[in-house]
Amino acid sequence: MRGIELTPELPVAEVADLGAVAEKAGFDAVFASCHYNNRDPFVALDRVAAATETVSVGPGVANPYDTHPVKLASQVATLDEVSDGRGVLGIGAGDRSTLSNLGVERDRPLRRVLETFKVAQDLWAGERVDHDGTFVARDAGLNYEPEEIPVYVGAQGPHMLRMAGKHADGVLVNASHPRDLSWARERVAEGEADRVVAGDVDVAAFASVSVAEDAAAALDAARPPVAFIAAGAATPVLDRHGVDSERAREIGEKIESGAFSAAFDLVTDAMLEGFCIAGDPGMVASQLEAVGDHVDSVVAGSPLGPDRAAAVELLAAAFDDAGV
Repeated sequence: MRGIELTPELPVAEVADLGAVAEKAGFDAVFASCHYNNRDPFVALDRVAAATETVSVGPGVANPYDTHPVKLASQVATLDEVSDGRGVLGIGAGDRSTLSNLGVERDRPLRRVLETFKVAQDLWAGERVDHDGTFVARDAGLNYEPEEIPVYVGAQGPHMLRMAGKHADGVLVNASHPRDLSWARERVAEGEADRVVAGDVDVAAFASVSVAEDAAAALDAARPPVAFIAAGAATPVLDRHGVDSERAREIGEKIESGAFSAAFDLVTDAMLEGFCIAGDPGMVASQLEAVGDHVDSVVAGSPLGPDRAAAVELLAAAFDDAGV
Protein backbone atom coordinates (compact mmCIF):
# COMPACT_ATOMS: atom_id res chain seq x y z
CA MET A 1 0.00 0.00 0.00
CA ARG A 2 1.19 3.49 -0.90
CA GLY A 3 -0.96 5.72 1.26
CA ILE A 4 -1.37 9.32 2.27
CA GLU A 5 -2.94 10.99 5.29
CA LEU A 6 -4.90 14.21 4.83
CA THR A 7 -5.78 16.42 7.79
CA PRO A 8 -9.21 18.08 7.89
CA GLU A 9 -7.74 21.23 9.37
CA LEU A 10 -8.36 22.26 5.78
CA PRO A 11 -11.88 22.87 4.46
CA VAL A 12 -13.54 19.64 3.41
CA ALA A 13 -13.62 20.64 -0.26
CA GLU A 14 -9.84 21.09 -0.22
CA VAL A 15 -9.36 17.69 1.41
CA ALA A 16 -11.44 16.14 -1.38
CA ASP A 17 -9.40 17.93 -4.04
CA LEU A 18 -6.16 16.68 -2.48
CA GLY A 19 -7.58 13.15 -2.40
CA ALA A 20 -8.22 13.37 -6.12
CA VAL A 21 -4.69 14.68 -6.69
CA ALA A 22 -3.31 11.79 -4.63
CA GLU A 23 -5.22 9.20 -6.65
CA LYS A 24 -4.05 10.71 -9.93
CA ALA A 25 -0.46 10.77 -8.62
CA GLY A 26 -0.58 7.03 -7.94
CA PHE A 27 -1.48 6.67 -4.27
CA ASP A 28 -3.84 3.83 -3.48
CA ALA A 29 -5.12 4.79 -0.02
CA VAL A 30 -6.27 8.06 1.55
CA PHE A 31 -6.66 8.34 5.32
CA ALA A 32 -8.07 11.30 7.25
CA SER A 33 -6.76 12.16 10.70
CA CYS A 34 -9.26 12.27 13.54
CA HIS A 35 -9.12 15.05 16.13
CA TYR A 36 -12.07 16.87 17.63
CA ASN A 37 -10.52 20.27 16.85
CA ASN A 38 -10.45 19.64 13.10
CA ARG A 39 -13.36 19.17 10.72
CA ASP A 40 -15.27 15.90 10.82
CA PRO A 41 -13.10 13.20 9.19
CA PHE A 42 -16.02 11.13 7.94
CA VAL A 43 -17.56 14.09 6.12
CA ALA A 44 -14.16 14.71 4.55
CA LEU A 45 -13.73 11.05 3.63
CA ASP A 46 -17.19 10.96 2.04
CA ARG A 47 -16.13 13.84 -0.20
CA VAL A 48 -12.83 12.12 -0.99
CA ALA A 49 -14.75 8.98 -1.93
CA ALA A 50 -16.99 10.99 -4.25
CA ALA A 51 -13.99 12.66 -5.89
CA THR A 52 -12.10 9.39 -6.50
CA GLU A 53 -12.65 5.96 -8.00
CA THR A 54 -9.99 3.55 -6.78
CA VAL A 55 -8.29 4.68 -3.57
CA SER A 56 -9.16 3.07 -0.27
CA VAL A 57 -10.56 5.57 2.25
CA GLY A 58 -10.67 5.50 6.02
CA PRO A 59 -9.94 7.22 9.31
CA GLY A 60 -6.26 7.32 10.12
CA VAL A 61 -6.71 6.80 12.91
CA ALA A 62 -10.00 6.92 14.79
CA ASN A 63 -10.02 6.39 18.54
CA PRO A 64 -12.64 4.47 20.53
CA TYR A 65 -13.02 7.08 23.26
CA ASP A 66 -14.59 10.19 21.77
CA THR A 67 -17.09 8.08 19.79
CA HIS A 68 -18.84 4.95 21.06
CA PRO A 69 -17.27 1.90 19.35
CA VAL A 70 -20.59 0.68 17.95
CA LYS A 71 -21.27 4.09 16.43
CA LEU A 72 -17.74 4.10 15.01
CA ALA A 73 -18.34 0.71 13.41
CA SER A 74 -21.45 2.09 11.72
CA GLN A 75 -19.64 5.21 10.51
CA VAL A 76 -16.94 3.12 8.86
CA ALA A 77 -19.51 0.75 7.36
CA THR A 78 -21.38 3.72 5.90
CA LEU A 79 -18.15 5.03 4.41
CA ASP A 80 -17.50 1.61 2.90
CA GLU A 81 -20.97 1.63 1.35
CA VAL A 82 -20.73 5.10 -0.20
CA SER A 83 -17.26 4.33 -1.56
CA ASP A 84 -18.39 1.05 -3.20
CA GLY A 85 -16.34 -1.18 -0.92
CA ARG A 86 -13.23 0.98 -0.52
CA GLY A 87 -13.55 1.53 3.24
CA VAL A 88 -10.82 0.71 5.75
CA LEU A 89 -10.80 1.16 9.52
CA GLY A 90 -7.71 2.74 11.01
CA ILE A 91 -8.08 2.42 14.78
CA GLY A 92 -5.78 3.45 17.61
CA ALA A 93 -5.71 4.70 21.18
CA GLY A 94 -5.84 8.37 20.19
CA ASP A 95 -3.69 11.34 21.09
CA ARG A 96 -3.46 11.67 24.87
CA SER A 97 -3.00 15.44 24.92
CA THR A 98 -5.99 16.07 22.63
CA LEU A 99 -8.29 13.66 24.46
CA SER A 100 -7.40 15.29 27.75
CA ASN A 101 -9.11 18.46 26.47
CA LEU A 102 -12.34 16.44 26.50
CA GLY A 103 -11.77 15.10 29.99
CA VAL A 104 -11.13 11.64 28.53
CA GLU A 105 -8.78 9.22 30.24
CA ARG A 106 -7.30 6.59 27.92
CA ASP A 107 -8.23 3.70 30.20
CA ARG A 108 -6.82 0.30 29.12
CA PRO A 109 -6.01 1.42 25.56
CA LEU A 110 -4.94 -1.96 24.20
CA ARG A 111 -8.11 -3.71 25.41
CA ARG A 112 -10.25 -0.82 24.22
CA VAL A 113 -8.79 -0.89 20.71
CA LEU A 114 -8.98 -4.69 20.43
CA GLU A 115 -12.53 -4.90 21.75
CA THR A 116 -13.59 -2.06 19.45
CA PHE A 117 -12.55 -3.67 16.20
CA LYS A 118 -13.60 -7.18 17.24
CA VAL A 119 -17.09 -5.88 18.02
CA ALA A 120 -17.06 -3.94 14.74
CA GLN A 121 -16.22 -7.11 12.82
CA ASP A 122 -19.11 -8.94 14.50
CA LEU A 123 -21.48 -6.10 13.60
CA TRP A 124 -20.24 -6.05 10.00
CA ALA A 125 -20.88 -9.80 9.85
CA GLY A 126 -24.55 -9.16 10.65
CA GLU A 127 -24.42 -10.27 14.27
CA ARG A 128 -26.17 -8.66 17.21
CA VAL A 129 -23.72 -7.86 19.97
CA ASP A 130 -23.80 -7.94 23.74
CA HIS A 131 -20.55 -6.66 25.16
CA ASP A 132 -19.46 -5.70 28.66
CA GLY A 133 -15.76 -4.83 28.77
CA THR A 134 -14.03 -1.49 28.35
CA PHE A 135 -17.37 -0.33 26.92
CA VAL A 136 -20.93 -1.63 27.01
CA ALA A 137 -23.19 -2.65 24.13
CA ARG A 138 -26.55 -4.35 24.66
CA ASP A 139 -28.25 -6.17 21.80
CA ALA A 140 -26.56 -3.80 19.35
CA GLY A 141 -26.80 -4.38 15.63
CA LEU A 142 -26.76 -2.60 12.29
CA ASN A 143 -29.91 -2.28 10.17
CA TYR A 144 -27.93 -2.83 6.99
CA GLU A 145 -25.37 -5.34 5.76
CA PRO A 146 -21.82 -4.03 5.26
CA GLU A 147 -19.08 -5.82 3.41
CA GLU A 148 -15.93 -7.13 5.10
CA ILE A 149 -13.71 -4.16 5.94
CA PRO A 150 -9.95 -4.33 6.59
CA VAL A 151 -8.68 -3.16 9.98
CA TYR A 152 -5.36 -1.37 10.50
CA VAL A 153 -4.21 -0.73 14.06
CA GLY A 154 -2.27 2.45 14.75
CA ALA A 155 0.53 1.41 17.09
CA GLN A 156 3.83 2.44 18.58
CA GLY A 157 4.30 0.54 21.85
CA PRO A 158 5.33 -3.13 22.04
CA HIS A 159 2.04 -4.52 23.33
CA MET A 160 -0.14 -2.76 20.72
CA LEU A 161 2.26 -3.86 17.98
CA ARG A 162 2.08 -7.49 19.10
CA MET A 163 -1.69 -7.32 19.32
CA ALA A 164 -1.89 -5.97 15.77
CA GLY A 165 0.34 -8.78 14.54
CA LYS A 166 -1.96 -11.30 16.17
CA HIS A 167 -5.38 -9.90 15.30
CA ALA A 168 -5.40 -7.18 12.60
CA ASP A 169 -5.17 -6.99 8.82
CA GLY A 170 -2.49 -4.35 9.08
CA VAL A 171 -0.59 -2.10 11.44
CA LEU A 172 0.10 1.60 10.99
CA VAL A 173 3.39 1.98 12.82
CA ASN A 174 3.67 5.50 14.19
CA ALA A 175 7.31 5.92 13.25
CA SER A 176 9.49 7.45 10.57
CA HIS A 177 13.00 6.22 11.35
CA PRO A 178 14.49 2.86 10.30
CA ARG A 179 15.62 2.09 13.87
CA ASP A 180 12.09 2.44 15.20
CA LEU A 181 10.59 0.53 12.30
CA SER A 182 13.05 -2.35 12.58
CA TRP A 183 12.23 -2.67 16.28
CA ALA A 184 8.49 -2.42 15.56
CA ARG A 185 8.66 -5.08 12.85
CA GLU A 186 10.14 -7.50 15.37
CA ARG A 187 7.31 -6.82 17.83
CA VAL A 188 4.68 -7.36 15.11
CA ALA A 189 6.39 -10.65 14.18
CA GLU A 190 6.09 -11.78 17.80
CA GLY A 191 2.34 -11.28 17.54
CA GLU A 192 2.21 -12.99 14.16
CA ALA A 193 3.66 -16.12 15.77
CA ASP A 194 0.33 -16.50 17.56
CA ARG A 195 -1.86 -15.14 14.76
CA VAL A 196 -5.55 -15.98 15.16
CA VAL A 197 -6.89 -14.63 11.85
CA ALA A 198 -6.23 -15.63 8.26
CA GLY A 199 -3.73 -13.85 6.04
CA ASP A 200 -0.53 -11.94 6.60
CA VAL A 201 -0.41 -8.60 8.39
CA ASP A 202 0.53 -5.57 6.29
CA VAL A 203 3.17 -3.63 8.24
CA ALA A 204 2.97 0.01 7.21
CA ALA A 205 5.09 2.94 8.32
CA PHE A 206 2.69 5.73 9.27
CA ALA A 207 5.36 8.37 8.91
CA SER A 208 5.21 12.11 9.30
CA VAL A 209 6.50 13.40 5.96
CA SER A 210 7.28 16.91 4.72
CA VAL A 211 8.65 17.61 1.27
CA ALA A 212 9.35 20.77 -0.71
CA GLU A 213 11.87 21.95 -3.24
CA ASP A 214 13.26 24.08 -0.39
CA ALA A 215 14.53 21.63 2.25
CA ALA A 216 14.53 24.24 5.03
CA ALA A 217 10.88 25.07 4.37
CA ALA A 218 10.01 21.37 4.47
CA LEU A 219 11.75 20.92 7.83
CA ASP A 220 10.04 23.99 9.27
CA ALA A 221 6.63 22.65 8.21
CA ALA A 222 7.39 19.40 10.02
CA ARG A 223 7.71 21.05 13.44
CA PRO A 224 4.02 20.92 14.46
CA PRO A 225 3.45 17.16 13.94
CA VAL A 226 6.88 16.34 15.35
CA ALA A 227 5.95 18.28 18.50
CA PHE A 228 2.89 16.06 18.99
CA ILE A 229 4.92 12.92 18.27
CA ALA A 230 7.70 13.86 20.69
CA ALA A 231 5.21 14.79 23.40
CA GLY A 232 3.53 11.39 23.16
CA ALA A 233 6.64 9.24 22.70
CA ALA A 234 7.64 6.71 25.35
CA THR A 235 10.94 7.21 27.15
CA PRO A 236 12.68 4.28 25.35
CA VAL A 237 11.76 5.87 22.01
CA LEU A 238 13.10 9.24 23.10
CA ASP A 239 16.29 7.60 24.36
CA ARG A 240 16.72 5.73 21.07
CA HIS A 241 17.10 9.08 19.30
CA GLY A 242 18.93 11.00 22.01
CA VAL A 243 15.92 13.23 22.71
CA ASP A 244 15.72 14.96 26.08
CA SER A 245 12.66 13.54 27.85
CA GLU A 246 12.27 16.69 29.94
CA ARG A 247 12.13 18.76 26.74
CA ALA A 248 9.49 16.38 25.32
CA ARG A 249 7.46 16.66 28.54
CA GLU A 250 7.61 20.46 28.32
CA ILE A 251 6.33 20.31 24.74
CA GLY A 252 3.40 18.17 25.90
CA GLU A 253 2.53 20.68 28.61
CA LYS A 254 2.54 23.51 26.08
CA ILE A 255 0.26 21.57 23.75
CA GLU A 256 -2.21 20.71 26.52
CA SER A 257 -2.39 24.37 27.54
CA GLY A 258 -2.98 25.48 23.94
CA ALA A 259 0.40 27.22 23.59
CA PHE A 260 1.07 25.60 20.25
CA SER A 261 3.61 28.06 18.84
CA ALA A 262 5.69 27.76 22.00
CA ALA A 263 5.52 23.97 21.74
CA PHE A 264 6.63 23.98 18.12
CA ASP A 265 9.54 26.29 18.93
CA LEU A 266 10.83 23.69 21.41
CA VAL A 267 11.26 21.03 18.71
CA THR A 268 14.93 20.12 18.33
CA ASP A 269 16.99 18.88 15.39
CA ALA A 270 17.18 15.46 17.07
CA MET A 271 13.38 15.31 17.15
CA LEU A 272 13.13 16.26 13.48
CA GLU A 273 15.67 13.61 12.54
CA GLY A 274 14.05 10.89 14.61
CA PHE A 275 10.36 11.58 14.15
CA CYS A 276 9.81 12.65 10.55
CA ILE A 277 10.93 12.24 6.97
CA ALA A 278 11.63 15.71 5.63
CA GLY A 279 13.61 17.68 3.12
CA ASP A 280 13.78 18.20 -0.62
CA PRO A 281 12.59 15.42 -2.96
CA GLY A 282 15.98 13.73 -3.14
CA MET A 283 16.38 13.73 0.64
CA VAL A 284 12.88 12.34 1.12
CA ALA A 285 13.41 9.62 -1.50
CA SER A 286 16.58 8.51 0.27
CA GLN A 287 14.79 8.37 3.63
CA LEU A 288 11.83 6.49 2.14
CA GLU A 289 14.19 3.93 0.63
CA ALA A 290 15.73 3.30 4.05
CA VAL A 291 12.28 2.94 5.60
CA GLY A 292 11.20 0.53 2.86
CA ASP A 293 13.76 -2.01 4.04
CA HIS A 294 11.69 -2.62 7.18
CA VAL A 295 8.02 -2.38 6.14
CA ASP A 296 5.58 -3.61 3.52
CA SER A 297 3.84 -0.27 2.98
CA VAL A 298 4.21 3.43 3.70
CA VAL A 299 1.54 5.98 4.56
CA ALA A 300 2.81 9.54 4.28
CA GLY A 301 1.29 11.50 7.13
CA SER A 302 0.94 15.15 8.04
CA PRO A 303 2.15 17.75 7.28
CA LEU A 304 3.17 16.56 3.75
CA GLY A 305 4.83 19.95 3.13
CA PRO A 306 4.38 23.73 3.20
CA ASP A 307 2.36 23.49 -0.04
CA ARG A 308 0.22 20.37 0.27
CA ALA A 309 -0.91 20.12 -3.36
CA ALA A 310 2.67 20.42 -4.60
CA ALA A 311 3.83 18.06 -1.87
CA VAL A 312 1.47 15.28 -2.98
CA GLU A 313 3.00 15.22 -6.45
CA LEU A 314 6.56 15.60 -5.11
CA LEU A 315 5.88 12.71 -2.74
CA ALA A 316 4.62 10.47 -5.51
CA ALA A 317 7.84 11.07 -7.43
CA ALA A 318 9.90 10.43 -4.27
CA PHE A 319 8.05 7.16 -3.71
CA ASP A 320 8.85 6.15 -7.29
CA ASP A 321 12.52 7.04 -6.87
CA ALA A 322 12.68 5.11 -3.60
CA GLY A 323 10.94 2.06 -5.05
CA VAL A 324 8.37 1.86 -2.27
